[in-house]
Amino acid sequence: MKRLFYFFIVTITGLGILSSCGNNDTKTADENATVKKIIQQPDGTISLQLDNADCYSDTQDPSENTAEWSVIVSKSGRYNVWLSSATRDTTDLNYKNKVLVSVHETRIEGRPAPDKIIRNSSEVSYPYYRADSFIGSMYIKDTGEFQIQVISEQILPKDASMGDGSKEDLSKLLSVSFTPVKR
Repeated sequence: MKRLFYFFIVTITGLGILSSCGNNDTKTADENATVKKIIQQPDGTISLQLDNADCYSDTQDPSENTAEWSVIVSKSGRYNVWLSSATRDTTDLNYKNKVLVSVHETRIEGRPAPDKIIRNSSEVSYPYYRADSFIGSMYIKDTGEFQIQVISEQILPKDASMGDGSKEDLSKLLSVSFTPVKR
């Protein structure tokens, strides 16, 4: 009986550690739930930093790596979805699979391409550049609190090395942005 109890405690603790990308807070669960909710900006933009996500990363099979945010959407409408990546190769971001973005019951998929290259970005340091990729547009028809989920092999753990020069380390997802489409 004791073994089963200890196994249960160790399993729950292990899952808790694995399910967080960068949550180093010492706040209670209720405080973290309030702090972790992302609120849509007054201009309608929704900015989601990977450091603020609940993440799952599998180093053996990264194709299902997932980041998830709790977002309060106050304005419905059509949004352009952009991904920002840290990259050394400004011609190919080396995403092997399409990136899946889902909000409520709506989802889009796209393979990130270097649509905009930002040199000297404060988000990355040399020899990396920030590359912004247009994934597509999506209509968010309801307002309220939603889970926004992104699945990509480039969602890497915070402590993952980006400096040994191997091909796998050429890109890393940094953030996702939803910008309202103006007519």
